[in-house]
Amino acid sequence: MNSPGFKISSFLPFLFIIYFLSFSKAISADHHEDFVECLHLQSQDSNSISKIIYTPINSSYSSVLQFTINNRRFNTSTTPKPLVIVTPLNISDVQASVVCAKQSGLHLRVRSGGHDYEGLSYVSVLPFVIIDLINIQSVNVDAVNRTAWVESGATIGKVYYSIAQKSRTLAFPAGVCPTVGVGGHFSGGGYGVLLRKFGLAADNVVDALLVDVNGRLLDRESMGEDLFWAIRGGGGNTFGIVVSWKINLVPVPSTVTVFTVHKTLEQNATQLVNRWQYIADKFVDDLFIRIIIERVNSSGKTTVRASFNSLFLGSIDRLLPYMQENFPELGLVQQDCIELSWIESILYFAGFSNSPREVLLNRTQPTVRFFKAKSDYVKQPMPETVLEGIWDRLFEVGLGSGQLILSPYGGRMSEISESSLPFPHRAGNIYKIQHLAWWDVEGIEASIKHISWIRRLYSFLAPYVSKNPRLAFVNYRDLDIGVNNLGNTSYKQASIWGKKYYKANFDRLVHVKTQVDPANFFRNEQSIPPLSSW
Repeated sequence: MNSPGFKISSFLPFLFIIYFLSFSKAISADHHEDFVECLHLQSQDSNSISKIIYTPINSSYSSVLQFTINNRRFNTSTTPKPLVIVTPLNISDVQASVVCAKQSGLHLRVRSGGHDYEGLSYVSVLPFVIIDLINIQSVNVDAVNRTAWVESGATIGKVYYSIAQKSRTLAFPAGVCPTVGVGGHFSGGGYGVLLRKFGLAADNVVDALLVDVNGRLLDRESMGEDLFWAIRGGGGNTFGIVVSWKINLVPVPSTVTVFTVHKTLEQNATQLVNRWQYIADKFVDDLFIRIIIERVNSSGKTTVRASFNSLFLGSIDRLLPYMQENFPELGLVQQDCIELSWIESILYFAGFSNSPREVLLNRTQPTVRFFKAKSDYVKQPMPETVLEGIWDRLFEVGLGSGQLILSPYGGRMSEISESSLPFPHRAGNIYKIQHLAWWDVEGIEASIKHISWIRRLYSFLAPYVSKNPRLAFVNYRDLDIGVNNLGNTSYKQASIWGKKYYKANFDRLVHVKTQVDPANFFRNEQSIPPLSSW
Protein backbone atom coordinates (compact mmCIF):
# COMPACT_ATOMS: atom_id res chain seq x y z
CA MET A 1 0.00 0.00 0.00
CA ASN A 2 1.68 3.16 -1.17
CA SER A 3 -1.05 5.67 -0.47
CA PRO A 4 -3.39 6.16 2.47
CA GLY A 5 -7.10 5.72 2.37
CA PHE A 6 -9.51 2.94 1.50
CA LYS A 7 -9.65 1.33 -1.92
CA ILE A 8 -12.50 -1.09 -2.56
CA SER A 9 -10.29 -3.16 -4.87
CA SER A 10 -7.97 -3.95 -1.97
CA PHE A 11 -10.67 -4.62 0.60
CA LEU A 12 -10.37 -8.37 0.93
CA PRO A 13 -13.95 -9.48 1.68
CA PHE A 14 -15.15 -7.89 -1.54
CA LEU A 15 -12.18 -9.20 -3.48
CA PHE A 16 -12.88 -12.68 -2.24
CA ILE A 17 -16.57 -12.53 -3.17
CA ILE A 18 -15.95 -11.33 -6.73
CA TYR A 19 -13.29 -13.91 -7.49
CA PHE A 20 -14.93 -16.74 -5.61
CA LEU A 21 -18.22 -16.41 -7.47
CA SER A 22 -16.55 -16.26 -10.87
CA PHE A 23 -14.36 -19.27 -10.17
CA SER A 24 -17.21 -21.24 -8.61
CA LYS A 25 -19.27 -21.04 -11.78
CA ALA A 26 -16.45 -22.67 -13.69
CA ILE A 27 -15.98 -25.55 -11.27
CA SER A 28 -18.25 -28.58 -11.25
CA ALA A 29 -20.19 -29.20 -8.05
CA ASP A 30 -19.02 -32.79 -8.32
CA HIS A 31 -15.40 -31.91 -7.52
CA HIS A 32 -15.79 -32.08 -3.77
CA GLU A 33 -17.70 -35.35 -4.11
CA ASP A 34 -14.77 -36.72 -6.12
CA PHE A 35 -12.45 -35.58 -3.36
CA VAL A 36 -14.49 -37.28 -0.63
CA GLU A 37 -14.81 -40.47 -2.65
CA CYS A 38 -11.05 -40.47 -3.22
CA LEU A 39 -10.43 -40.16 0.52
CA HIS A 40 -12.62 -43.17 1.18
CA LEU A 41 -10.73 -45.17 -1.44
CA GLN A 42 -7.37 -44.10 -0.02
CA SER A 43 -8.37 -45.07 3.51
CA GLN A 44 -8.28 -48.60 4.85
CA ASP A 45 -11.06 -47.70 7.29
CA SER A 46 -13.97 -45.95 5.56
CA ASN A 47 -15.86 -45.45 8.82
CA SER A 48 -12.86 -43.70 10.36
CA ILE A 49 -12.37 -41.37 7.40
CA SER A 50 -16.04 -40.34 7.55
CA LYS A 51 -15.48 -38.95 11.05
CA ILE A 52 -12.89 -36.44 9.86
CA ILE A 53 -14.72 -35.08 6.80
CA TYR A 54 -17.04 -32.08 7.11
CA THR A 55 -19.10 -30.59 4.28
CA PRO A 56 -21.70 -27.81 4.49
CA ILE A 57 -24.47 -30.37 5.00
CA ASN A 58 -22.87 -31.60 8.26
CA SER A 59 -24.29 -30.08 11.43
CA SER A 60 -20.75 -29.61 12.82
CA TYR A 61 -19.35 -27.94 9.71
CA SER A 62 -19.73 -24.33 10.91
CA SER A 63 -18.41 -24.98 14.41
CA VAL A 64 -15.36 -26.83 13.04
CA LEU A 65 -14.69 -24.03 10.53
CA GLN A 66 -15.07 -21.22 13.05
CA PHE A 67 -13.38 -22.83 16.06
CA THR A 68 -9.90 -21.40 15.45
CA ILE A 69 -10.69 -18.38 13.27
CA ASN A 70 -8.93 -15.57 15.11
CA ASN A 71 -9.79 -12.60 12.91
CA ARG A 72 -13.47 -11.74 12.59
CA ARG A 73 -12.79 -10.01 9.28
CA PHE A 74 -12.77 -13.49 7.78
CA ASN A 75 -15.70 -14.97 9.65
CA THR A 76 -18.69 -13.27 8.06
CA SER A 77 -21.66 -14.52 6.04
CA THR A 78 -19.99 -13.31 2.83
CA THR A 79 -16.59 -14.92 3.48
CA PRO A 80 -16.02 -17.79 1.01
CA LYS A 81 -16.27 -21.16 2.72
CA PRO A 82 -14.47 -24.44 1.97
CA LEU A 83 -16.24 -27.20 0.09
CA VAL A 84 -14.74 -29.70 2.53
CA ILE A 85 -12.88 -29.56 5.83
CA VAL A 86 -10.65 -32.49 6.70
CA THR A 87 -9.32 -32.94 10.26
CA PRO A 88 -6.71 -35.69 9.83
CA LEU A 89 -6.06 -38.05 12.71
CA ASN A 90 -2.64 -39.10 11.47
CA ILE A 91 -0.04 -38.36 8.83
CA SER A 92 -1.47 -40.89 6.37
CA ASP A 93 -4.72 -38.88 6.37
CA VAL A 94 -2.71 -35.79 5.42
CA GLN A 95 -1.00 -37.68 2.62
CA ALA A 96 -4.35 -38.94 1.31
CA SER A 97 -5.81 -35.42 1.43
CA VAL A 98 -2.97 -34.03 -0.67
CA VAL A 99 -3.27 -36.83 -3.25
CA CYS A 100 -7.05 -36.51 -3.47
CA ALA A 101 -7.09 -32.71 -3.71
CA LYS A 102 -4.58 -32.91 -6.51
CA GLN A 103 -6.59 -35.58 -8.36
CA SER A 104 -9.87 -33.68 -7.89
CA GLY A 105 -8.51 -30.32 -9.00
CA LEU A 106 -9.32 -28.63 -5.70
CA HIS A 107 -7.25 -25.96 -4.03
CA LEU A 108 -5.79 -26.65 -0.56
CA ARG A 109 -5.54 -24.44 2.47
CA VAL A 110 -3.77 -25.75 5.58
CA ARG A 111 -4.59 -24.56 9.08
CA SER A 112 -2.73 -25.24 12.31
CA GLY A 113 -4.06 -22.49 14.57
CA GLY A 114 -5.87 -19.86 12.52
CA HIS A 115 -3.89 -16.81 13.61
CA ASP A 116 -2.72 -15.88 10.13
CA TYR A 117 -3.36 -12.18 9.72
CA GLU A 118 -5.07 -12.29 6.33
CA GLY A 119 -7.03 -15.53 6.82
CA LEU A 120 -5.01 -17.37 4.20
CA SER A 121 -5.17 -20.73 5.98
CA TYR A 122 -8.96 -20.93 5.84
CA VAL A 123 -10.16 -18.61 3.05
CA SER A 124 -9.55 -18.76 -0.70
CA VAL A 125 -10.90 -17.16 -3.86
CA LEU A 126 -10.79 -20.64 -5.47
CA PRO A 127 -13.04 -23.59 -4.64
CA PHE A 128 -11.02 -25.15 -1.86
CA VAL A 129 -10.51 -27.72 0.86
CA ILE A 130 -9.13 -27.03 4.32
CA ILE A 131 -6.78 -29.49 5.96
CA ASP A 132 -7.11 -28.60 9.63
CA LEU A 133 -4.26 -30.14 11.65
CA ILE A 134 -6.01 -29.73 15.00
CA ASN A 135 -5.83 -33.48 15.74
CA ILE A 136 -2.14 -33.76 14.84
CA GLN A 137 -0.78 -32.01 17.91
CA SER A 138 1.45 -34.30 19.97
CA VAL A 139 4.51 -32.89 21.75
CA ASN A 140 7.21 -35.33 22.83
CA VAL A 141 9.92 -33.77 24.99
CA ASP A 142 13.33 -35.38 25.53
CA ALA A 143 14.70 -33.35 28.44
CA VAL A 144 17.91 -35.37 28.63
CA ASN A 145 18.91 -34.53 25.06
CA ARG A 146 17.19 -31.10 25.14
CA THR A 147 15.03 -31.79 22.11
CA ALA A 148 11.36 -32.26 21.30
CA TRP A 149 9.26 -33.47 18.37
CA VAL A 150 6.32 -31.14 17.93
CA GLU A 151 3.42 -31.79 15.55
CA SER A 152 2.19 -28.83 13.53
CA GLY A 153 -1.32 -28.80 14.96
CA ALA A 154 -0.01 -28.16 18.47
CA THR A 155 -0.20 -24.64 19.85
CA ILE A 156 2.90 -22.97 21.21
CA GLY A 157 1.09 -22.92 24.55
CA LYS A 158 1.03 -26.71 24.49
CA VAL A 159 4.72 -26.75 23.56
CA TYR A 160 5.56 -24.56 26.55
CA TYR A 161 3.36 -26.61 28.88
CA SER A 162 4.93 -29.89 27.75
CA ILE A 163 8.47 -28.58 28.21
CA ALA A 164 7.68 -27.30 31.71
CA GLN A 165 6.26 -30.69 32.68
CA LYS A 166 9.73 -32.14 32.11
CA SER A 167 12.06 -29.35 33.23
CA ARG A 168 12.13 -26.02 35.04
CA THR A 169 15.30 -24.92 33.25
CA LEU A 170 14.51 -25.71 29.61
CA ALA A 171 12.55 -23.41 27.31
CA PHE A 172 11.90 -22.64 23.66
CA PRO A 173 12.15 -19.25 21.89
CA ALA A 174 8.72 -18.79 20.34
CA GLY A 175 5.85 -16.30 20.66
CA VAL A 176 3.90 -14.86 23.57
CA CYS A 177 0.40 -15.81 22.40
CA PRO A 178 -0.25 -19.44 23.47
CA THR A 179 -3.06 -20.15 20.99
CA VAL A 180 -0.83 -19.67 17.91
CA GLY A 181 -0.42 -22.90 15.92
CA VAL A 182 3.06 -24.33 15.54
CA GLY A 183 2.75 -24.96 11.79
CA GLY A 184 2.37 -21.36 10.69
CA HIS A 185 4.52 -19.94 13.49
CA PHE A 186 7.61 -22.00 12.68
CA SER A 187 7.06 -21.73 8.90
CA GLY A 188 7.38 -17.95 9.05
CA GLY A 189 10.26 -17.85 11.52
CA GLY A 190 8.46 -17.31 14.82
CA TYR A 191 9.81 -15.01 17.53
CA GLY A 192 9.19 -14.07 21.14
CA VAL A 193 10.83 -12.57 24.20
CA LEU A 194 13.84 -14.93 23.96
CA LEU A 195 14.87 -13.81 20.47
CA ARG A 196 17.78 -11.62 21.65
CA LYS A 197 19.24 -14.59 23.52
CA PHE A 198 18.41 -17.54 21.25
CA GLY A 199 17.08 -16.18 17.96
CA LEU A 200 13.90 -17.36 16.27
CA ALA A 201 11.89 -20.53 16.69
CA ALA A 202 13.02 -21.53 13.19
CA ASP A 203 16.66 -20.99 14.16
CA ASN A 204 16.20 -23.84 16.63
CA VAL A 205 14.52 -26.38 14.31
CA VAL A 206 16.83 -29.30 13.52
CA ASP A 207 14.59 -31.73 11.61
CA ALA A 208 11.08 -31.95 10.17
CA LEU A 209 8.60 -34.30 8.52
CA LEU A 210 6.95 -32.93 5.39
CA VAL A 211 4.25 -34.26 3.07
CA ASP A 212 5.22 -33.18 -0.43
CA VAL A 213 3.12 -32.50 -3.52
CA ASN A 214 3.12 -36.21 -4.39
CA GLY A 215 1.99 -37.28 -0.94
CA ARG A 216 5.40 -38.58 0.09
CA LEU A 217 6.59 -38.19 3.68
CA LEU A 218 10.09 -36.67 3.81
CA ASP A 219 12.46 -35.98 6.67
CA ARG A 220 15.45 -33.64 6.62
CA GLU A 221 17.72 -36.20 4.98
CA SER A 222 15.27 -37.22 2.26
CA MET A 223 14.01 -33.70 1.50
CA GLY A 224 17.53 -32.30 1.23
CA GLU A 225 19.08 -29.19 2.75
CA ASP A 226 17.60 -26.71 0.24
CA LEU A 227 14.02 -27.66 1.08
CA PHE A 228 14.82 -27.93 4.79
CA TRP A 229 16.22 -24.39 4.59
CA ALA A 230 13.11 -23.10 2.80
CA ILE A 231 10.50 -24.42 5.25
CA ARG A 232 12.14 -22.64 8.20
CA GLY A 233 10.88 -19.15 7.44
CA GLY A 234 9.71 -19.36 3.83
CA GLY A 235 6.03 -19.23 4.79
CA GLY A 236 3.35 -21.86 5.23
CA ASN A 237 1.47 -23.75 2.50
CA THR A 238 4.20 -23.14 -0.05
CA PHE A 239 6.51 -26.16 -0.30
CA GLY A 240 4.35 -28.90 1.21
CA ILE A 241 2.72 -29.62 4.54
CA VAL A 242 5.12 -29.86 7.46
CA VAL A 243 3.43 -32.22 9.91
CA SER A 244 6.13 -32.36 12.58
CA TRP A 245 9.21 -30.42 13.71
CA LYS A 246 12.20 -31.46 15.79
CA ILE A 247 13.37 -28.56 17.93
CA ASN A 248 16.35 -27.89 20.16
CA LEU A 249 15.36 -26.70 23.63
CA VAL A 250 17.34 -23.88 25.25
CA PRO A 251 18.61 -23.43 28.82
CA VAL A 252 17.08 -20.79 31.09
CA PRO A 253 17.70 -19.97 34.76
CA SER A 254 15.41 -21.47 37.39
CA THR A 255 14.41 -17.87 38.22
CA VAL A 256 13.71 -15.11 35.70
CA THR A 257 12.43 -11.58 36.26
CA VAL A 258 9.60 -9.75 34.53
CA PHE A 259 8.31 -6.21 34.74
CA THR A 260 5.85 -3.89 33.03
CA VAL A 261 6.31 -0.17 33.63
CA HIS A 262 3.56 2.11 32.27
CA LYS A 263 4.35 5.67 31.27
CA THR A 264 1.85 8.15 29.82
CA LEU A 265 2.67 11.28 27.84
CA GLU A 266 2.34 13.23 31.06
CA GLN A 267 4.94 10.91 32.63
CA ASN A 268 7.62 11.59 30.00
CA ALA A 269 6.69 8.67 27.70
CA THR A 270 7.94 10.43 24.57
CA GLN A 271 11.44 10.96 25.93
CA LEU A 272 11.58 7.42 27.36
CA VAL A 273 10.56 5.80 24.05
CA ASN A 274 13.12 7.96 22.30
CA ARG A 275 15.85 6.92 24.72
CA TRP A 276 14.86 3.24 24.35
CA GLN A 277 15.48 3.48 20.59
CA TYR A 278 19.18 4.16 21.20
CA ILE A 279 19.86 1.42 23.76
CA ALA A 280 17.36 -1.47 23.56
CA ASP A 281 19.28 -3.42 20.90
CA LYS A 282 22.54 -2.96 22.80
CA PHE A 283 21.45 -4.38 26.15
CA VAL A 284 22.99 -7.63 27.37
CA ASP A 285 21.19 -10.41 25.52
CA ASP A 286 19.63 -11.72 28.76
CA LEU A 287 17.42 -8.61 28.70
CA PHE A 288 14.46 -8.03 26.41
CA ILE A 289 12.38 -4.85 26.77
CA ARG A 290 9.62 -4.24 24.27
CA ILE A 291 7.20 -1.31 24.25
CA ILE A 292 3.44 -1.51 23.73
CA ILE A 293 2.00 1.86 22.73
CA GLU A 294 -1.72 2.64 22.74
CA ARG A 295 -4.32 5.25 23.60
CA VAL A 296 -5.81 4.90 27.09
CA ASN A 297 -7.98 6.74 29.57
CA SER A 298 -5.96 7.77 32.63
CA SER A 299 -7.43 9.74 35.51
CA GLY A 300 -10.39 10.72 33.35
CA LYS A 301 -8.16 11.98 30.55
CA THR A 302 -7.42 10.43 27.15
CA THR A 303 -3.70 10.03 26.62
CA VAL A 304 -1.11 7.77 25.04
CA ARG A 305 0.62 5.16 27.18
CA ALA A 306 3.91 3.37 26.53
CA SER A 307 4.23 0.11 28.47
CA PHE A 308 7.80 -1.14 28.89
CA ASN A 309 7.31 -4.92 29.02
CA SER A 310 10.35 -7.02 29.91
CA LEU A 311 11.89 -10.43 30.51
CA PHE A 312 15.29 -10.76 32.16
CA LEU A 313 17.02 -14.12 32.37
CA GLY A 314 18.17 -13.71 35.94
CA SER A 315 17.23 -12.36 39.35
CA ILE A 316 16.07 -8.93 40.48
CA ASP A 317 19.39 -8.45 42.25
CA ARG A 318 21.18 -8.68 38.90
CA LEU A 319 18.61 -6.72 36.92
CA LEU A 320 18.29 -3.58 39.04
CA PRO A 321 21.96 -2.52 39.01
CA TYR A 322 22.11 -3.15 35.27
CA MET A 323 19.01 -1.02 34.64
CA GLN A 324 20.27 1.75 36.92
CA GLU A 325 23.46 1.89 34.89
CA ASN A 326 22.02 1.46 31.39
CA PHE A 327 18.45 2.83 31.50
CA PRO A 328 18.14 4.92 34.66
CA GLU A 329 15.56 7.19 33.01
CA LEU A 330 12.92 4.46 33.30
CA GLY A 331 13.18 4.60 37.09
CA LEU A 332 12.80 0.86 37.59
CA VAL A 333 12.51 -0.15 41.25
CA GLN A 334 12.25 -3.49 42.99
CA GLN A 335 8.49 -3.14 43.43
CA ASP A 336 8.06 -3.14 39.65
CA CYS A 337 9.75 -6.53 39.30
CA ILE A 338 8.49 -10.07 39.79
CA GLU A 339 10.66 -13.17 40.03
CA LEU A 340 9.13 -16.23 38.38
CA SER A 341 9.97 -19.53 36.79
CA TRP A 342 10.20 -19.49 32.99
CA ILE A 343 6.79 -21.14 32.54
CA GLU A 344 5.26 -18.58 34.93
CA SER A 345 6.75 -15.83 32.76
CA ILE A 346 4.94 -17.37 29.78
CA LEU A 347 1.66 -17.01 31.68
CA TYR A 348 2.60 -13.43 32.59
CA PHE A 349 3.21 -12.34 29.00
CA ALA A 350 0.05 -14.12 27.84
CA GLY A 351 -2.04 -12.19 30.39
CA PHE A 352 -2.70 -15.21 32.62
CA SER A 353 -0.71 -14.32 35.73
CA ASN A 354 -1.71 -16.42 38.75
CA SER A 355 -3.56 -18.88 36.50
CA PRO A 356 -2.76 -22.60 36.47
CA ARG A 357 -0.41 -23.53 33.67
CA GLU A 358 -3.12 -25.75 32.16
CA VAL A 359 -4.64 -22.56 30.69
CA LEU A 360 -1.87 -22.83 28.10
CA LEU A 361 -3.64 -25.86 26.65
CA ASN A 362 -6.69 -23.81 25.60
CA ARG A 363 -6.88 -23.39 21.83
CA THR A 364 -9.23 -20.42 21.78
CA GLN A 365 -8.62 -16.80 22.73
CA PRO A 366 -10.78 -15.11 25.39
CA THR A 367 -11.73 -12.42 22.86
CA VAL A 368 -11.70 -12.60 19.06
CA ARG A 369 -11.85 -9.26 17.23
CA PHE A 370 -11.73 -7.74 13.80
CA PHE A 371 -8.18 -6.59 13.10
CA LYS A 372 -5.71 -5.45 10.48
CA ALA A 373 -1.93 -5.46 11.01
CA LYS A 374 1.25 -4.28 9.33
CA SER A 375 4.95 -4.46 10.15
CA ASP A 376 8.12 -2.40 9.79
CA TYR A 377 11.81 -2.61 10.59
CA VAL A 378 13.62 0.40 12.02
CA LYS A 379 17.33 0.90 11.35
CA GLN A 380 17.78 4.45 12.66
CA PRO A 381 16.07 6.01 15.69
CA MET A 382 13.04 8.09 14.78
CA PRO A 383 13.08 11.78 15.77
CA GLU A 384 10.92 12.74 18.73
CA THR A 385 8.74 14.78 16.39
CA VAL A 386 7.88 11.58 14.52
CA LEU A 387 6.96 9.84 17.77
CA GLU A 388 4.67 12.77 18.52
CA GLY A 389 3.15 12.31 15.06
CA ILE A 390 2.36 8.69 16.00
CA TRP A 391 0.68 9.86 19.20
CA ASP A 392 -1.44 12.30 17.19
CA ARG A 393 -2.62 9.47 14.95
CA LEU A 394 -3.47 7.25 17.92
CA PHE A 395 -5.84 9.98 19.07
CA GLU A 396 -7.60 9.78 15.67
CA VAL A 397 -8.70 6.14 15.72
CA GLY A 398 -12.22 5.61 17.05
CA LEU A 399 -14.59 2.77 17.97
CA GLY A 400 -11.81 0.25 18.48
CA SER A 401 -8.16 0.96 19.05
CA GLY A 402 -4.76 1.33 17.48
CA GLN A 403 -1.59 -0.14 18.88
CA LEU A 404 2.11 -0.31 18.08
CA ILE A 405 4.40 -2.99 19.52
CA LEU A 406 8.12 -2.23 19.33
CA SER A 407 10.33 -5.34 19.73
CA PRO A 408 14.10 -4.86 20.08
CA TYR A 409 16.65 -6.75 18.03
CA GLY A 410 20.40 -7.04 18.59
CA GLY A 411 21.98 -9.83 20.61
CA ARG A 412 21.76 -13.22 18.93
CA MET A 413 19.70 -11.77 16.08
CA SER A 414 22.70 -9.73 14.94
CA GLU A 415 25.01 -12.75 14.99
CA ILE A 416 23.05 -14.94 12.55
CA SER A 417 23.61 -14.47 8.82
CA GLU A 418 20.78 -13.02 6.72
CA SER A 419 20.99 -16.07 4.44
CA SER A 420 21.07 -18.74 7.14
CA LEU A 421 17.29 -19.01 6.86
CA PRO A 422 14.73 -17.36 4.55
CA PHE A 423 14.03 -14.87 7.38
CA PRO A 424 16.60 -12.14 6.58
CA HIS A 425 15.97 -9.48 9.25
CA ARG A 426 19.13 -9.71 11.33
CA ALA A 427 22.01 -7.26 11.92
CA GLY A 428 21.28 -3.60 11.33
CA ASN A 429 17.75 -3.62 12.72
CA ILE A 430 17.21 -1.72 15.95
CA TYR A 431 13.65 -2.93 16.37
CA LYS A 432 10.57 -4.20 14.60
CA ILE A 433 7.16 -2.52 14.73
CA GLN A 434 3.89 -4.37 14.65
CA HIS A 435 1.10 -1.94 13.76
CA LEU A 436 -2.39 -3.05 14.80
CA ALA A 437 -5.90 -1.76 14.38
CA TRP A 438 -8.69 -3.71 16.03
CA TRP A 439 -12.41 -3.21 16.48
CA ASP A 440 -15.51 -5.05 17.69
CA VAL A 441 -18.23 -3.32 15.68
CA GLU A 442 -19.53 -5.32 12.73
CA GLY A 443 -20.10 -3.81 9.32
CA ILE A 444 -18.30 -2.33 6.36
CA GLU A 445 -18.16 1.18 7.80
CA ALA A 446 -16.12 0.11 10.84
CA SER A 447 -13.77 -1.96 8.68
CA ILE A 448 -13.19 0.93 6.28
CA LYS A 449 -12.53 3.31 9.14
CA HIS A 450 -9.91 1.20 10.86
CA ILE A 451 -8.17 -0.17 7.79
CA SER A 452 -7.91 3.36 6.40
CA TRP A 453 -6.47 4.54 9.71
CA ILE A 454 -3.70 1.93 9.81
CA ARG A 455 -2.82 2.61 6.18
CA ARG A 456 -2.46 6.32 6.93
CA LEU A 457 -0.20 5.55 9.89
CA TYR A 458 1.88 3.22 7.71
CA SER A 459 2.20 5.88 5.03
CA PHE A 460 3.23 8.50 7.59
CA LEU A 461 6.10 6.30 8.85
CA ALA A 462 7.52 5.50 5.41
CA PRO A 463 10.45 7.99 5.57
CA TYR A 464 11.58 6.72 8.98
CA VAL A 465 11.71 2.94 8.53
CA SER A 466 13.64 0.54 6.26
CA LYS A 467 13.75 1.48 2.58
CA ASN A 468 14.49 -0.04 -0.84
CA PRO A 469 12.69 -2.23 -0.06
CA ARG A 470 10.52 -1.33 2.89
CA LEU A 471 10.81 -4.58 4.85
CA ALA A 472 8.04 -6.65 6.42
CA PHE A 473 7.64 -9.79 8.55
CA VAL A 474 5.99 -12.70 6.74
CA ASN A 475 4.15 -13.94 9.84
CA TYR A 476 2.36 -10.59 9.91
CA ARG A 477 0.91 -11.16 6.44
CA ASP A 478 -0.13 -7.96 4.73
CA LEU A 479 -1.82 -8.25 1.35
CA ASP A 480 -1.56 -4.49 0.89
CA ILE A 481 2.08 -4.92 -0.10
CA GLY A 482 1.35 -7.22 -3.04
CA VAL A 483 -0.74 -10.21 -4.05
CA ASN A 484 -0.01 -13.36 -6.02
CA ASN A 485 -2.96 -13.91 -8.36
CA LEU A 486 -2.86 -17.69 -7.68
CA GLY A 487 -2.10 -18.32 -11.33
CA ASN A 488 0.54 -16.76 -13.54
CA THR A 489 2.47 -14.18 -11.56
CA SER A 490 5.46 -12.41 -13.06
CA TYR A 491 8.75 -12.26 -11.20
CA LYS A 492 8.36 -8.49 -10.99
CA GLN A 493 4.92 -8.82 -9.38
CA ALA A 494 5.98 -11.50 -6.93
CA SER A 495 9.20 -9.77 -5.99
CA ILE A 496 7.27 -6.69 -4.79
CA TRP A 497 6.22 -8.50 -1.64
CA GLY A 498 8.88 -11.23 -1.87
CA LYS A 499 11.79 -8.83 -1.41
CA LYS A 500 10.04 -7.13 1.50
CA TYR A 501 9.65 -10.39 3.38
CA TYR A 502 12.83 -12.18 2.31
CA LYS A 503 15.26 -9.69 0.72
CA ALA A 504 17.84 -11.58 -1.38
CA ASN A 505 16.58 -14.92 -0.04
CA PHE A 506 13.50 -14.60 -2.25
CA ASP A 507 15.41 -15.79 -5.32
CA ARG A 508 16.65 -18.91 -3.55
CA LEU A 509 13.11 -19.64 -2.33
CA VAL A 510 11.85 -19.40 -5.93
CA HIS A 511 14.53 -21.87 -6.98
CA VAL A 512 13.52 -24.35 -4.25
CA LYS A 513 9.84 -23.96 -5.10
CA THR A 514 10.57 -24.63 -8.78
CA GLN A 515 12.36 -27.85 -7.85
CA VAL A 516 9.80 -29.28 -5.41
CA ASP A 517 6.43 -27.95 -6.68
CA PRO A 518 6.83 -26.73 -10.28
CA ALA A 519 3.07 -26.82 -10.95
CA ASN A 520 2.43 -24.55 -7.94
CA PHE A 521 -0.05 -26.87 -6.24
CA PHE A 522 0.67 -25.48 -2.76
CA ARG A 523 -0.08 -21.80 -3.03
CA ASN A 524 -1.79 -18.80 -1.50
CA GLU A 525 -1.91 -15.08 -2.20
CA GLN A 526 1.67 -14.60 -0.97
CA SER A 527 3.26 -18.01 -1.38
CA ILE A 528 6.52 -18.42 -3.28
CA PRO A 529 5.76 -18.97 -7.00
CA PRO A 530 7.84 -21.31 -9.16
CA LEU A 531 9.67 -20.08 -12.23
CA SER A 532 7.38 -22.27 -14.34
CA SER A 533 4.42 -20.02 -13.50
CA TRP A 534 5.99 -16.97 -15.24
